Amino acid sequence: MKLTNRNLVTIDDLSNDEMEALFCLADDMANSLDSQYGLCQGKIMASLFFEPSTRTRLSFEAAMLRLGGRVISAVDVGATSLAKGESIADMARVVGSYADVIVIRHPWEGAARIVADYAGVPVVNAGDGGHEHPTQTLCDLYTIRKERQTLERLRIALWGDLKHGRTIHSLIYALARFGASILFCPGPGLELPEHVLRRLSTEYKGELKRCGNLSQEPERKLFPVDAMYLTPSSPHQLAMLPDISLRVELKAGVDALYVTRLQKERQAPAAEQQELKKKYPVVDKELLKGKEFAKTLVMHPLPRVDELACEVDSDPRSMYFKQAAYGIPVRMALIAILLGTREVAISREYNSFAQKIEYPVYKRDSGVKCCNTNCVSNQETETKYMRPEFRIVSSEPLTLRCIYCEHELHAKYVASSDWHQGKLENKKYHSANSHWARKIKPGNLIIFASEDEAQAQQFKPSSYVTR
Repeated sequence: MKLTNRNLVTIDDLSNDEMEALFCLADDMANSLDSQYGLCQGKIMASLFFEPSTRTRLSFEAAMLRLGGRVISAVDVGATSLAKGESIADMARVVGSYADVIVIRHPWEGAARIVADYAGVPVVNAGDGGHEHPTQTLCDLYTIRKERQTLERLRIALWGDLKHGRTIHSLIYALARFGASILFCPGPGLELPEHVLRRLSTEYKGELKRCGNLSQEPERKLFPVDAMYLTPSSPHQLAMLPDISLRVELKAGVDALYVTRLQKERQAPAAEQQELKKKYPVVDKELLKGKEFAKTLVMHPLPRVDELACEVDSDPRSMYFKQAAYGIPVRMALIAILLGTREVAISREYNSFAQKIEYPVYKRDSGVKCCNTNCVSNQETETKYMRPEFRIVSSEPLTLRCIYCEHELHAKYVASSDWHQGKLENKKYHSANSHWARKIKPGNLIIFASEDEAQAQQFKPSSYVTR
């Protein structure tokens, strides 16, 4: 199997068997770190970190150096031409001519995809805003695999800032693909974004149960679960899932508790942050006394603040420093594979619990834009060369998912590009939820952000417009 010249922008860019093959190579490299020098001799990695980073940046750079390659870097937007108004696409073209592989972290969601589209060399997403962080997910999965000897059908609790944590979003999709059951334990107001919940509900083979009152079960006051994603051992069990309580689900124990900090850099003003901090759930020895945590791996992508007590560091269940150390062999394996200096073989077919859905793509010069202000498609420097692009993920209601950041929006007004032999009197627009709108084929669909926009393009309201 060859992964040469591929990009890793989201965790979906690697299949389950590709991840497992990468982990086997990481095992080999972990056992002989010093003997890998020369694998990437003569190769250059561009390390572009436009947000703060310690572990990710240093582990990537250390990985490349251990492979015998060299590193060029930029760590401050203000010291690059991006500060002068240069587009990410232009930067990608230039840096792609300097390096053999690019690793980028950027505050805009979807920025890594733009770099991948224009660089001409393999691109690795080291974190794009609150969207994804796929290489952290590889490190997380590798840690679980090392300690549990499998990735399949585990029970994982995700704790803390589930709304803004990009490590959480990538990890959720990967865990669901390996058939995990997932407990969501957010801080107040930090629940999973709706677009992540929709993907879980529609593209994976488990059942999402929203259960905000679970933490009210008397024995679970310390465990703030508000939802569960459950993968049944057989299809007929799906019908039984609505009756499962938290008490029943925890009876078999939790394989891993994945803790995240409050993502203050993506939060509201300081005063609100202080209020969130007061209510933020904490993992400490008291919580870990629960029987369900007897054999739990306590994980954290780091850095931590106050959400994980230092007293847990000496607990044999703590895995977070191992987790960070595993970043070296995992990223060494990834770099070597992408540059084609090592090939990997798949030992067996791994079952995926995801349903492959090919959604229609919507890309037109109409005024509909992504609703996420931090999406790369909404940035002034980038709109010069790109236009918003969406997947149509639902027709009732008509729902678009941005291909860059995955945020979703509901369309309000639509028309057909095939308007009855071009007769001007038939050039009509409709409410998106109308019966007539649902008859329009995806290839003919025109979506408007407002009635004013539709009328500016000489469309007239039909009788199917509701106000």
